Amino acid sequence: MPGSAPRSARHAQRLPLVAHAHPDAIAAYRGGRPVTAAQLLADVHRTAASLPDRRHLLNACADRYNFAVLLCAAIVRGQVSLLPPTTTPNVIESMRGFAPDAYFVSDDPALQVDLPRCELATGEDAQTKEFHVPQIDGDQVVACVFTSGSTGDPQPNFKTWGRLAIGMRGESARFGVGPGHAILGTVPPQHMYGFESTVLLPLASGAILTAERPYYPADIDSLIRCLPSPRTMFITPFHLRVWLESGESERIETLVSATAPLPVSLAQMAEQRTGAKLYEIYGCTEAGQVATRRTTLSPEWQAYDGLRLWTEGEYALVSGGHVEQPTKLMDIIEVLGDGTRFLLHGRTADLVNIAGKRNSIGYLNHQLCAIPGVLDGAFYLPDDATRSEVERLMAFAVAPGLTAAQVSTMLRGRIDAVFMPRPLVLVERLPRQSTGKLPHEALRALAEEARKR
Repeated sequence: MPGSAPRSARHAQRLPLVAHAHPDAIAAYRGGRPVTAAQLLADVHRTAASLPDRRHLLNACADRYNFAVLLCAAIVRGQVSLLPPTTTPNVIESMRGFAPDAYFVSDDPALQVDLPRCELATGEDAQTKEFHVPQIDGDQVVACVFTSGSTGDPQPNFKTWGRLAIGMRGESARFGVGPGHAILGTVPPQHMYGFESTVLLPLASGAILTAERPYYPADIDSLIRCLPSPRTMFITPFHLRVWLESGESERIETLVSATAPLPVSLAQMAEQRTGAKLYEIYGCTEAGQVATRRTTLSPEWQAYDGLRLWTEGEYALVSGGHVEQPTKLMDIIEVLGDGTRFLLHGRTADLVNIAGKRNSIGYLNHQLCAIPGVLDGAFYLPDDATRSEVERLMAFAVAPGLTAAQVSTMLRGRIDAVFMPRPLVLVERLPRQSTGKLPHEALRALAEEARKR
């Protein structure tokens, strides 16, 4: 009930590495070709044998099949997979503080990281006659996932196999995913959303993982056509908008969006164009997935089974199910009823109070991007600004064919004058991550460059 933290469920002692029950079950699609569960496990064992004796591994594989094989191989060897949002020198240096023995593996020969490199094992082993799925201790720490850095420096979060498995059972049940279902996604496997939904979900449910991560609309359509039905695509609002605005989109059974608020109008367009049911996931790196909603039907979020939310002061917390300890949620949440439903009103870190008026960066971003001719945009409040410094609220917009004055004029008709950005800067592109997120550090760099100009 709201006001008190629920007890968290205990997970099983040992859990299977994959849920595919038969050696001939299709575990993945790669380059349009099916990969059986037997071949997947053969690749896992071959890769595990090639890894050095170290505790921490940075998994930088872009191919989702390579990533999954390497993840499973590390689990079999008792190693923790490090999944930072970027491999910039400052992130790697910070990571060394708790993982001085870390090494990295990548399927990109050109990738340079200031860590010892281990080459990805290649080849295709013959499948053994015996099909044996490794059983993993539920308390084994298998991954360290980092926050995206959109509101500050990335922070590490360690995940156990048992808690991840509980979360994936909840997601599988919520979306009806199981054997024979094809899973594809535009998000990288190193991000918590991509890690859970496009790698762990197919492994834990017996569904089909896809190796490719399509980015351009034509690549998305091509991949959908290659996969058997039913298909579920995990996407971001940024990728969804670009895909839909490119023209005709392929039909698909289910779409799931996360990482940023999804406008209802975009959700409606997606369902009309593709015939899909569209859902949103609410979650965070610290807690994992928390709730879902059918965006075109209701603004209410429904928590996964076993989870409860409650409020303490101005913050909402969640616990139960796969969330072992009460975890603070950095959003403005209105808990409803027994704590299994809620309304989301924006991020706590997004709140701006200027001249006694309150607004959220998310709302301001939405109004900026809704201007005809604006392809992308973002507001920014510098770290050293006080809440009353109207002149310090900035904005950046990608608007080919428009001037800053024209964008400002149209924006003035959408928002209160006290929130008008000073200045509004036109740029060729925003430095978004592959998930569509904008790290705070990237916006800070844009602001510094604008000030110099």
